Amino acid sequence: MKQVQDYIRTIVDFPHEGIMFRDVTTLFADPRGFRMAIDQMLHPYAGVDIDKVVGLEARGFILGGAIAHQLSVGFVPVRKKGKLPGRTISQDYKLEYGEAIVEIHDDAIQPGERILVVDDLLATGGTAEAGIKLIERLGGEIVSCAFIIDLPELGGRERLEAMGIEVNALCRYDGA
Repeated sequence: MKQVQDYIRTIVDFPHEGIMFRDVTTLFADPRGFRMAIDQMLHPYAGVDIDKVVGLEARGFILGGAIAHQLSVGFVPVRKKGKLPGRTISQDYKLEYGEAIVEIHDDAIQPGERILVVDDLLATGGTAEAGIKLIERLGGEIVSCAFIIDLPELGGRERLEAMGIEVNALCRYDGA
């Protein structure tokens, strides 16, 4: 019987030499694999009070939209700077080589709303941390973060857990 990890393609030396890129587009393209991933990502939250799902750019939009639909809750995107049309708040964060900025609409989350943060991959945790900070600045309460893939050697899980955030991932790949 196939597992979620069986649907994920590894591309060697992308985007540069020495990187093993875990490509979830093959998972998304397969109806059984995609359904399996969404169902398994939802499982820990059965019966949990969640008001909105926040998806992190860009593959988190695909997952987050499907999960929000299944939970019958709203979906909110956290996007790269300059991509949202309304008034936003922003948060900068460090990348492996440089910095980036993500934004959220300033009215997307109401104080006290319970939020599930979703993305495809947890590496260093920088993007997730930036998204969490935006949500908390708007008064949202983080229920958990859900990912398909965890790359534990890059420290993202430890980083988020040190913030008091619960982390769930469907599979892990050891080594960078």
